Amino acid sequence: MSDLSTETDLFIAELDAAVEAHMSWTRRVLRCAVLRESPGMDILDPMAHSLCRFGSWFTANRGHFEVLDIQSTRRVEAVHQLMHDAIRAICNRVMDGQAGQNTDLEDFEQSQSELIGLLASFKTLILSNAVHRDPLTDLPLRYGIENDFALCQKEARRNRSLLYVVIIDVDHFKPVNDTYGHLVGDQVLRHLADTLKRTLRSHEPLYRYGGEEFLWLLKCKFPEEARKSARRVLSTVGTTPVPINDDEILRMTITMGMALVGDQEDLTSAIRRADQALYEGKRSGRNRYVIAGES
Repeated sequence: MSDLSTETDLFIAELDAAVEAHMSWTRRVLRCAVLRESPGMDILDPMAHSLCRFGSWFTANRGHFEVLDIQSTRRVEAVHQLMHDAIRAICNRVMDGQAGQNTDLEDFEQSQSELIGLLASFKTLILSNAVHRDPLTDLPLRYGIENDFALCQKEARRNRSLLYVVIIDVDHFKPVNDTYGHLVGDQVLRHLADTLKRTLRSHEPLYRYGGEEFLWLLKCKFPEEARKSARRVLSTVGTTPVPINDDEILRMTITMGMALVGDQEDLTSAIRRADQALYEGKRSGRNRYVIAGES
């Protein structure tokens, strides 16, 4: 069984299929060179680079590639078009009874080689990123927290804003597994992750931290804004039950431990204080948030 999410598996399969379909027309190019028969308008059309299967698929999924590497994305577009332009020039000359030009052949060979290399690098990057994502919730795992934390802390210093590390824990999760089984437990975690994604602001990182715990990097201007955000999350989770079958729903609550990050504080220290606040929240009744250092 694949350890990757279904979405990643599908994306990789589409990438492979698009590249394979794109490369398959080299057989038609060979027939054009040998037999002088038309390779088809999807090769001869001046806009062939945007009409071929690979071009159409890449354009539709450009945003996914830009997130990974915007410069390489632009380079894929450029060399893909150059490859099409070169092979169209060769085919047109051959069909006119002329020999192809060496410069066109060199452009084709170099651009094709570079395109294959770029796409191989993207595939490696996609697979590498997928390993660092939780296949159950499709949230990033803890591997990238340190770097994101450092960037958020730097941003907070620059903007004179506040950064909180928030540990989120599902209340009474063990009884859910014991009563309904681990499949429902997984459904609860998936439901919570989806609820948090919809509730939190898009620029605030959220991670599957382990077990039934999630970690949230909360950005705000004032302490009261952090409290309002925490209350909003508690309310949304508490009023968004999990449908576990046709006639039964499961109501869920969470407890959050929050730590305001100091200017020079490291991630380990902030997480330790947030964990202590979480423990205090559990001890004092759950379904609440507790900010470290506040009574």
